[in-house]
Amino acid sequence: MLTFLDGAAHDLTSNGFALVALAIFIIAYSLVVCEDLIHLRKSKPVIFAAGTIWIMVAIAFVQTGLGTDDLASRVKHHVADFAELFLFLMVAMTYISAIAERNVFMWINAWLVSAGFGLRAVFWVTGALSFVISPIADNLTTALLMGAVVTTVGRGNPAFIAMACVNVVVAANAGGAFSPFGDITTLMVWQVGKVETVEFLAIFLPSLVNWLVPAALMTLAIPKKKPEPVTEEVVLKQGWWLVIVMFLLTIGTAVSFHAFLHLPPFLGMTTGLTYFMIYGYTRQLAAKKYEKAEPVDVLKNVADVEWDTMLFFFGVIMCVGGLAELGYLQQASVALYDQYGATVANCSVGFISAVLDNVPVMFAVLKMDPQMGTNEAENLYQWLLITLTAGVGGSMLSVGSAAGVALMGTARGMYTFGAHLKWAPVVLLGYAASIYVHYLMNAPTPATN
Repeated sequence: MLTFLDGAAHDLTSNGFALVALAIFIIAYSLVVCEDLIHLRKSKPVIFAAGTIWIMVAIAFVQTGLGTDDLASRVKHHVADFAELFLFLMVAMTYISAIAERNVFMWINAWLVSAGFGLRAVFWVTGALSFVISPIADNLTTALLMGAVVTTVGRGNPAFIAMACVNVVVAANAGGAFSPFGDITTLMVWQVGKVETVEFLAIFLPSLVNWLVPAALMTLAIPKKKPEPVTEEVVLKQGWWLVIVMFLLTIGTAVSFHAFLHLPPFLGMTTGLTYFMIYGYTRQLAAKKYEKAEPVDVLKNVADVEWDTMLFFFGVIMCVGGLAELGYLQQASVALYDQYGATVANCSVGFISAVLDNVPVMFAVLKMDPQMGTNEAENLYQWLLITLTAGVGGSMLSVGSAAGVALMGTARGMYTFGAHLKWAPVVLLGYAASIYVHYLMNAPTPATN
């Protein structure tokens, strides 16, 4: 059951202002889904909705006699949820920006483009790299990188670009599902301690199946054609390997803070950012002494963080928090988990995330904190299930994940909602197969009950 700061669960869902708050959220999220059509950045409607929803919460509390004495503390409680997520992502995005600035991603792009692979080889290589890179660099960054490759190699062949983009989205989302750092939803589940670092590896094979099944079927439609090789040389900048090492050390620090010290992972990430800051300071000193030394401006990389995405997460978390205070998440928990059980509810989450995006869906589930099982083994199995379904369910539609939405913008006119929908049945088949593999591998046996 959903609990609040004072331990009481308030059901204000029938209040008129609560209904207005729900309508505001629906309208705002509809604008987010239509971002590619109306060219309105996704952060703007949800930030506006967050403010107006909390106005409705305050009025509803006053109208029903609950008062607003502790409303500020309730708001701060939800802001704390965002603060942990923000600090973690800010450090990760800063390192990704620094790695990109040193042409590492461009070098990978140039190598693939100039290698002279056939279209089928490009399809499999970009999919495999998406699956491998996503657990570390996150699914959005990975999709943009591999999307640039397929649009360059497949120029003049829009049908191939569309299929390859679908493949990249599915692979990036699947790769991010078994890593605490591969997707916002897995990060949230990890930070609240529902699944520990090593336990995510239990859904590695189900995630791999989720990508391989649709990829194997889609590759049959790709002609055995070889595009013209492109020759371009990209020079890696000074310190590229050192920045990657510092990023990996930072992730290791975050894991250590969480696993050994029982401290929040974001504290380990911010500590790891100082590695880069110290490196930047030494490079600034070296640049004053040696002409060939390149200065490093850490704050420039911080400025290059995807702030629209950050503000979007803030808006979503505050919107969902406001709806939680009004009792909507409690109702949803009863309707899904109490009525149908954890397995059906968790499988349904994947379909919901294909329409709504997995971030607000997972945040809502974490706020509900439903009873997932009667013992520890069953509870872990169900949390791994929802981590899997929320992570890969968004692949069924192009608007279901940040990776898909981003590629619709970069491959405009070729990778579209309709182009992705054409392959939705095979993606759905991969979704079902991954759930089945998870059941075969990880379902608790009677002996563990």
